[in-house]
Formats: sequence, structure tokens, C-alpha cells
Amino acid sequence: MEFQVPIPHSPFPITNYQLPILNMAGALTIQLPSMNSAIALAGYAEANLKIISLQTGAKVVLRGQELLISGTEKQVDLASRLVRSLENLWSQGLAISSADILTARQALDTHREGELQDLQKDVLAKTRRGEEIRAKTFRQRQYIDYISKRDLTFCIGPAGTGKTFLAVVVAVRELLADKFEKLILTRPAVEAGEKLGFLPGDLQQKVNPYLRPLYDAINEFIDPEKVPSLMERGVIEVAPLAYMRGRTLNNAFVIVDEAQNTTPSQMKMVLTRLGFHSRMVVTGDITQTDLAPTQQSGLLVALRILKNVEGIGFSEFTQKDVVRHPLVQRIVSAYEQYEK
Repeated sequence: MEFQVPIPHSPFPITNYQLPILNMAGALTIQLPSMNSAIALAGYAEANLKIISLQTGAKVVLRGQELLISGTEKQVDLASRLVRSLENLWSQGLAISSADILTARQALDTHREGELQDLQKDVLAKTRRGEEIRAKTFRQRQYIDYISKRDLTFCIGPAGTGKTFLAVVVAVRELLADKFEKLILTRPAVEAGEKLGFLPGDLQQKVNPYLRPLYDAINEFIDPEKVPSLMERGVIEVAPLAYMRGRTLNNAFVIVDEAQNTTPSQMKMVLTRLGFHSRMVVTGDITQTDLAPTQQSGLLVALRILKNVEGIGFSEFTQKDVVRHPLVQRIVSAYEQYEK
């Protein structure tokens, strides 16, 4: 489309929508290319516009396919740049999250616009429903890079930052590409003290309540009806941490979830199970340990012992990496402030 008001020094290529039209001092309009792009930019109940407004101080209003931005010259310029930085997403009608907006704002503040463009275009995988999965923050992208290239990766961070989900995405992708023979997902069943015999049912029924989050992530990419067959053949194994003892895990992609609930001896045990042509990802939230107050977390001990060991990746997420409901980010932030 024609350029109606050129904006100098814009780091983002404007390709498929009309540049802002200056209406009056401190106000401009951006003409979006379609209703789908308008809906994607606005978000559910226009939540994204509210976040953009909070991040920039500008008033942001959507009328049909016209985005109206008003405020001081500085506020309007920042809001316009922030909207343009998200063009790769809304121009395709892709869902935009609060994390996408906050990452874009961070990119503008730190002059990482080029990295942001790469982040938005790099699709990690697609779910069974065709939804694109990609890193939404710079830390998530670094985490994915570690998982893809290193034999052992630790990731700590609060709930909702994608620690387990992203690890499962990479693991399933690698499994389906025949890079590994099996996928093993494990976590400590702390509530039952790892002694599951008192629970009703067979082994699978006993551990299901503790491993449900891992099943949920797998089912995003593999038909749930096919998972039992894969489990019967040993291609996918989901089991409590206690059942890893005495094994050597060769040609396997191993994910240790909720690792903050391991004891130091359990953590050492599972780390030393790593066999030839295998990869392991260890995730946990050190602020949510369910161990007895006198019991050290195996995850914290491992981080201290292994911090200088070559070849291990360490990722740490914060509340800025939360990609769930925006309220989750505020809850995590409030707890972080309370616990300081």
C-alpha cells in the first residue's frame, strides 16, 4: 500500500498494512489489512490493547480495522513502534499474548528488534490442531537452543513459563524425527513419598495423578488414542522417579519434571542414569518445594555442584516469562515481592 506518512528510522519493514495517518497533534491512525488482523492485535476483550496502553501511556482504540492512537508525541511514537513490532503476528491473524507484547517492548528498549523478528518467525512445532508453537520470550528461545544442542539442561522458573511444555515439544519433535528411540518423562511423587503401593489400582493408575501434566503436553502433539500403543512398545514411558533407579537410559530423551521435589540422592541417581546418545532436561520451580522443611532440594544442590561443569545448559525464567493468563504473571510478581 502507499506510504502516507513516512516514519523515519523504523527498524521494522512495513509490508502489508498502511502506515499511520497523522490526524492531529498527538494522534494517528493505523489502517489494518483485515478484520482477522484487527482481532489478533486486539486480543480477547481487547486485552492486548490495554497492555499496549499500559506499556506506552498512549490511548489505544480499535474501530473496525482502524487503530487509533493518541497521547503525547512520545507516547504515540512508542505505541506505534510497539504495534509495528508485532506485525509478523497480527498480519497473519496469529494469536498475540501478553508475553509477546512485553517481549516486543523489551526489544525496543534494548535495541534487539532484529532478534525479535527472528523470534516471531521461528516456529518450533505445530500442535495436532495446527496451532504454531514458538518461543515467546528471549529466555525461552535460549532454553530451546540449550535443549536442542546440549546433553543436559537445567531450567528453573515460576509456574506458567513453559519449562515442561517446551521441553516436551522439543522431545516429541526429536522422537518423531527418529533422533531418539524413546521418550521418558518422570517426576517425583512427593505426596505419596514415592511409596505408591498404598494407592488403588495398577502402577499406571497409581502414578497418573502425578504425571497428568506430562500427558497433557504429549497429547497436544500425538493423538491420545495412539499414546497407549506407544507406551506399550516402550517408545513413550511416563513413570515416577523411583522407577529410574538401577537403569541406564540409552538413546532416550529424558525429562525430569518438578525436580525441586527431589532429594539430593534422588537427583544424583537420575542424573547418572544418562546413557549414550541420550539427552536430559531437568525442570523445576525452586519457590514451590513440597519437601519437608528440613530436607534440602536436590535441584538446588545440583545447581550449586554443577554450575561450572562444561556442556550443561542453565536457564532461569522469571515472572516476565510467564505465558499463561496475564493474571498469573501478576500473581507470581506479587509473591516474588512478598518473599523478598
